[in-house]
Amino acid sequence: MSDINHSESTRADHAAPFARASRFLRGLVPALPFIWLLIFFLTPFAIVFKMALSQPATAQPPYVPVIDWSAGWIGIQNALSQFNTDNFLLLLDDPLYIISAFSSLRVAALSTMILLLIGFPMAYAMAKAPKNRRPFLLMLVILPFWTSFLIRVYAWIGILKPEGMLNTVLIGLGITDRPLQILNTDTAIYIGVVYSYLPFMVLPLYATLEKMDWTLIEAAQDLGCPPWKAFWRVTVPLALSGIAAGSLLCFIPIVGEYVIPELLGGADSLMIGKTLSDEFFKNRDWPLASAVAVVLLIIVVGPVMIFRELETRRLEKAR
Repeated sequence: MSDINHSESTRADHAAPFARASRFLRGLVPALPFIWLLIFFLTPFAIVFKMALSQPATAQPPYVPVIDWSAGWIGIQNALSQFNTDNFLLLLDDPLYIISAFSSLRVAALSTMILLLIGFPMAYAMAKAPKNRRPFLLMLVILPFWTSFLIRVYAWIGILKPEGMLNTVLIGLGITDRPLQILNTDTAIYIGVVYSYLPFMVLPLYATLEKMDWTLIEAAQDLGCPPWKAFWRVTVPLALSGIAAGSLLCFIPIVGEYVIPELLGGADSLMIGKTLSDEFFKNRDWPLASAVAVVLLIIVVGPVMIFRELETRRLEKAR
């Protein structure tokens, strides 16, 4: 009996480290997203926010104060005592930053609405297509991603410039007798944004509509509901999650868009991403640029928090 007890005790001692390792791994899995956010979001944000509270300087790095870690807690205290909110106050006083922020929001909101008007019919047609054709249609939507984003935006310069392909076609068809000035205008920005972000709107909508029970439409029509009303009262409410996801996927990056306004909008285009770049690389004012980046982050995080709250309420009602 003593030998049996000794054997069981030995097995328990060997199994204990594996049990602890298993518990550790089970606890690590849900912690991974928080570790990811800590390393790649909160830490960079803390660095940028610290620079936003600093002042520009002709030095390396181009801001003060710089924390003297070798001085320990005294060095940290000295740096903290020099931080201020002057850069954030300047953003409120200078109309340039306010105008660029509102311009970015206007471009993002209008572009998102245009994307929704174009993307919803595309996603609806893809979801209604025969199953054997859907992979091909899906590939056509994803196909632009096979080419560099920068190259695709550069291609629009050749299309939209006065002697470009678009004006050549319009003049050839007799629609206009002289080239239209489209490049370096807001119209060119909208064209570039809608073209570049259309897949981000179509894919979430398609994923939602493909799972929809189409017999609900048939039931609504059997009860005397006209097709347009069945679409508005049945299809649109069921696709709201896809609409919200696609709108956020487009709206958030468009607000901070830099490449398209820089290449297609010209020097006079005012968007907060372009203003941020100018402050960093042209004016070398890193603290003010960091303050712009913090404000931009607040602007784009707001819609995400609203969507999260609305989605939580929707799920609670569904239960």
